[in-house]
Amino acid sequence: MKRVRCPKCDNYITFDETKYSAGQSLVFKCDQCGKEFGIRIGVSKLRNTQKEENAELNADGQRSTDEAPCGSIIVIENVFHYKQVIPLHMGDNVIGRYQKGNPVNTPFETVDPSVDLNHCTLTVSRDKRGQLRYTLSDNNSNCGTFVGDVELQPRERRIIEDGTLFTLGATSIILHSADSQEE
Repeated sequence: MKRVRCPKCDNYITFDETKYSAGQSLVFKCDQCGKEFGIRIGVSKLRNTQKEENAELNADGQRSTDEAPCGSIIVIENVFHYKQVIPLHMGDNVIGRYQKGNPVNTPFETVDPSVDLNHCTLTVSRDKRGQLRYTLSDNNSNCGTFVGDVELQPRERRIIEDGTLFTLGATSIILHSADSQEE
């Protein structure tokens, strides 16, 4: 059984997804408020998934899988509670809203208009002891990047660690270091 949430009143509607095939569109009517809305089952056939579009290829044209894990970010869009896990890589991870043709290397899908296409950068590097270090900076975004309740100032670089919550507009992001993922 799957649940969908009414976009008007946040009421949950439960349905049996096994009765429908991938790509099929369904229309629901909320019992609480009467709002009609539609969803599409499975993966959209309009384009490849974001992961496929952003996969990097090595010199042989094969996907590179031998890179050591550098952690990930968990993106939680507050309005719909939609969760995405996005892996990080060494160097600059430019975080922003996904849009076809957008050159950022760590995009996420969102309908939050307060997230810029090129919102902030999370740099993964190693310190003198060889431990991973995560540094967050804002890319002169319109709504700012917040760590806790404190906005990052222009050109400020803040070191963050595993479990740190930072906010871009109405979207929350949690850092998970590579060390926490191995456990």
